[in-house]
Amino acid sequence: MTGDAEQVEAVSDGLAARQVAYAVLNDVFFRKRSLDEAYLRAEGFEELASRDRGFVRLLVSIVLKRAPQLDAALTSLLREPLDQLKPQQLINVFRLGIAQIVFLQTPPHAAVNTTVDLAAAENIAHQKPLVNAIMRRVAQEGIPQIEPRDAGRINTPEWLWTQWMQDYGVETALDIAAAHFTEAPVDFTVKENPSVWAERLAAELLPSGSLRLSSAGFVPGLAGFEDGAWWIQNAAAALPVKFMGDVRGKTVVDLCAAPGGKTAQLAVAGANVIALDRSAQRVLRLQENMTRLGLTVETVIADGAVWQPVEKVDAVLLDAPCTATGTIRHQPDVLWLKDIRDQEKLAALQRRLLKNAVEMLKPGGLLVYCTCSLQKEEGEALVDWAAAEGLSITLSPIHTGEVAGINVMLTRRGELRALPQHWADMGGIDGFYAVRFVKN
Repeated sequence: MTGDAEQVEAVSDGLAARQVAYAVLNDVFFRKRSLDEAYLRAEGFEELASRDRGFVRLLVSIVLKRAPQLDAALTSLLREPLDQLKPQQLINVFRLGIAQIVFLQTPPHAAVNTTVDLAAAENIAHQKPLVNAIMRRVAQEGIPQIEPRDAGRINTPEWLWTQWMQDYGVETALDIAAAHFTEAPVDFTVKENPSVWAERLAAELLPSGSLRLSSAGFVPGLAGFEDGAWWIQNAAAALPVKFMGDVRGKTVVDLCAAPGGKTAQLAVAGANVIALDRSAQRVLRLQENMTRLGLTVETVIADGAVWQPVEKVDAVLLDAPCTATGTIRHQPDVLWLKDIRDQEKLAALQRRLLKNAVEMLKPGGLLVYCTCSLQKEEGEALVDWAAAEGLSITLSPIHTGEVAGINVMLTRRGELRALPQHWADMGGIDGFYAVRFVKN
């Protein structure tokens, strides 16, 4: 048992959980829906017991992270190519079954039986003999064991691997890919007294001030949720606001703000926040989050690439739309929903947003740009573009010691470049990029 499933055991013997997992995977692989959307659409998911929901999420995550590895093992056991399986969705039946035996160590008889039952329940009964035969062979023989770094390479789409090789070199690229097999913890940002809340939630207090649980279960049931004492926010995503210094009394535009984690940080720090997003639905979600937290901010529904405030502002935080490749540990659908064309399109949007953000600022105003992407095209390359374009901003380096624990994440010219293998002894961190500018 390696990577994803260390210290985790299969917790569901029922067919219903596997049917939900099957439906979610079909939505992601064949309909190109996001994982969040697939779960919302998955009939019966919310009716499952909490530990069965956890089992579904873990099983789906393993399949999404290791599909090429599972497919290679399956190919060696079949007489026909995978693309000739009928129906095509049969491949997800096999993936679920193999993942249970190999990575969840589900008892073989249970994995075989429930996988055969799944085929029957999903109107693939005519393939039951094939499913039974393949699953029994996997139960008896297993699949080839692969070291995490080699497995990371095998399971990374070619476009991503090419980019990471170009951006970081082979050794770091291998470390990035292997880190994605570890389970992502749950991080919190608290309004105040992080050490007190760490004790109340039995959480680890990270050097940067975020709190961390290895898993959180039913989040609304945790102490402090209803009182608005904290919000879920990855430790990496909580860093950019810390690079803005003292914002008390200052007017700060939070571009692309929803769902509002950074908006909340700014409001708690005393800023007058204008939170903007182009999606009315996402702005509504942000407003709901601010209401729970007891925070007051101004919200605007508009396109951040063209909107301008009535008056120039003191600071802008631009958390730009991106490929989200830094979130693969807990959003592994990114592996199958994004490609190089998305990176190119988003990089162009990021440039438009940055250019417009500069125009919002007073002279001497502060601009922090960030993305949850590992791709340098969406980070460091933007700094080079801004200089070549002659934008009226100057890089303001982030200094060692400015925030505890981040020195290993700083580039030579003072940008934040967090990689998923950073803080490995504390459970890792999302891939993230942030840079600070001052308006000339």
